Amino acid sequence: MKEISRRNFIKGAAASALSVAALGKVGGFATPAAAEEAKLAEQYAPFDKIPAAYLNPQRTDYRTHDKELTTLFSPFKIGNVELNHRMVKSAAGSATYLPGMTDELLTYYFNLAKGGVELIFVESVAFLEVPESGEYDEETRAYLEKLVNGCAEYGAKLGYQISGFGMGENEMTIEDIHAKQARMIQVAKGLYEVGFQVIEYNCAGFNMPAHFLSRFHNTRVDEYGGKSVENRARFVTEILTQLKADCPDLAVQILIDCIEENDNIANNPTIMTLDTDVTTPHTKPLTIEEGIAAAKLFEAAGADSMHLRIGPLGHHVAQFASDLYFILNGVEGATGFGTQYDFTQAFQGAAIGDTSGCGIALDIAARYKKELSIPVGAVTYMDPAHAPDFFEQALEDGKVDFLLMNRPLTVDMDYVNKLREGRLDEIAPCTRCLHCHSGSNEMNAMFCYCRVNALTQRVMREGGPATYELPKADTVKKVMVIGGGPAGMEAARIAAMRGHDVTLYEKKGMLGGLLDFASYVKGPHENLADLKNYLIRQLEITGVTVKTGVEVDQALIEAEAPDAVILAAGGLRPELEVKGDGSAPIIGMDDFLFAEMGENVIVYGSNAQAFDAALWLTVHKKKVSIVTPNTADELDIQQSQHAKRMMTTALYALGVHSWPEAAIKEVKDGKAIVSIEAGVDMEIPCDAIVNAGDMLPNTALLDGISVAETYAIGDCANPFNIALAIRGGNDAGRAV
Repeated sequence: MKEISRRNFIKGAAASALSVAALGKVGGFATPAAAEEAKLAEQYAPFDKIPAAYLNPQRTDYRTHDKELTTLFSPFKIGNVELNHRMVKSAAGSATYLPGMTDELLTYYFNLAKGGVELIFVESVAFLEVPESGEYDEETRAYLEKLVNGCAEYGAKLGYQISGFGMGENEMTIEDIHAKQARMIQVAKGLYEVGFQVIEYNCAGFNMPAHFLSRFHNTRVDEYGGKSVENRARFVTEILTQLKADCPDLAVQILIDCIEENDNIANNPTIMTLDTDVTTPHTKPLTIEEGIAAAKLFEAAGADSMHLRIGPLGHHVAQFASDLYFILNGVEGATGFGTQYDFTQAFQGAAIGDTSGCGIALDIAARYKKELSIPVGAVTYMDPAHAPDFFEQALEDGKVDFLLMNRPLTVDMDYVNKLREGRLDEIAPCTRCLHCHSGSNEMNAMFCYCRVNALTQRVMREGGPATYELPKADTVKKVMVIGGGPAGMEAARIAAMRGHDVTLYEKKGMLGGLLDFASYVKGPHENLADLKNYLIRQLEITGVTVKTGVEVDQALIEAEAPDAVILAAGGLRPELEVKGDGSAPIIGMDDFLFAEMGENVIVYGSNAQAFDAALWLTVHKKKVSIVTPNTADELDIQQSQHAKRMMTTALYALGVHSWPEAAIKEVKDGKAIVSIEAGVDMEIPCDAIVNAGDMLPNTALLDGISVAETYAIGDCANPFNIALAIRGGNDAGRAV
């Protein structure tokens, strides 16, 4: 048996336990039916929730599609750069994709251009920037020209983001400042000479230009600091003035945090200055009014467009992916620091806080646009396929001129073309898990991946597919796929696209595996219902024969006599036995949403599913403890480190405690005796135990069958998360 590694984030709960099969159509693409959601809401009405769950109520009506996307697909200009639609690829991806000047980099950007993106910003990476000598070597120049010309063949123009990494703006001498400015101008001119048409200066986040602009960070007392907006903007305006004088036809865009907000209020940082240490109070986040004043100065100095995002002061990923604030179902607004924003007050009450982070900065951008004559764009889940009317209306109303996008375009590189052609139900949805962004235990591209697109950060690398293109099968085979979850559907989709005769079997009466259950527990933020609908639609398009309500055994396999079997039937939840008097029932993950239980609940396990269960129970006023035999490093490891941070800080702030390397010895009289890693036993109140223990492989169905070509993927092979499930399915579909 050939085993392809794949792990499934959703571990346990039977999807059939939930009545979420009914799906409706909104504007030609599937979303959970409102009637079915109302039914679920009524079903769970008896569960009261903690106050945090009522702080930032979310809308469910913003995802309609009744409008023609006329404004979205209308022309506009940034400087002299003419574009035919309002979707621009923001500068992210290069630094995590690239070990150097690779064919992978070229193909990545060529595919975005081929997919309909007309302006693509390349992220700042040192090897693409002109040396301080002022001249590229022949190899680098040829590579950059190949990149520019290759994208131009598909009608795309390239921009480049200059970030100015490195802080220390308060320690710089005037000479240091001028040298830094000269270098940032030199890099821009070098890229312009090889064909880049737009330069973006990243004056946001933790970059040096942002720190000059921010009252919170900038404690200088000379002409580049102080309370004057003109002084704090001077670092950038001087760059703009000189660059525009040297290259008047080069379009220049400025990215800023259009508003700052305190988040890490418990850690009042000490900022170093030239003379002394200064503790900066939490009264100095940049306001919308200050940002507009700075933007006017940038426009006067020659800026051709503005790129706006919100700017929490302590959490970098939330500065450009601020929909992360809504990833926790029931604690929307969690900051990652154990606190919670009230979006009626945070960010001056101007951020959109009721659409799960979708278009969060649109209303703030509208205020900038009223004061500026240059185009204004905004970022953070600007995804018109996700909410067509919402974004079309924002463009019609003039809130923004264009949408800066990254994750949706990376998930589906044909996004723009599909959207233009009205094929919204064929667009692979971004599930906003943030696995794609490096950090913590994901500090390099080997650990970064897309949950939905199995090629992202894998293709053309060791262990990944050799090409983006899908090779046709040399011989058409009869392929049996067993299991209709994300792994099985992806495997069936890929195998059928290659020309195989594919039949998918699912023992339940519906496809999706555990995605429906996960969608309910995790809430709508991660678009898991959309992911299920996309995969089902792909089976229809590729001609996969689907047989639901059929449980496959070895006799059926032998009777069908396939050339290849791909097993994606799910893992096995280990039994949990606890000594005691039976006062605390053991409840399976299949049943915890429905089971009667007391106030004090132990969740046994530490995988992402265990943490999702702990959050759901905590939100519904249960007092939860997590007990696991795994180590502390393994807590919630299946989620991206960004999602994990939001989850753990919120749960711990709400009173949940995790006990790693621990065991439940017995339960008597509503109390559990737990042996913890410190080497002592402790008593924990316990009215029920939810078994979310790690799944075990389940490949016995393949043992002894006469089919020569077999693959095991998903939980049945190596349980982990949705991303690796889909990866395993894609690999199996390519290998068969």
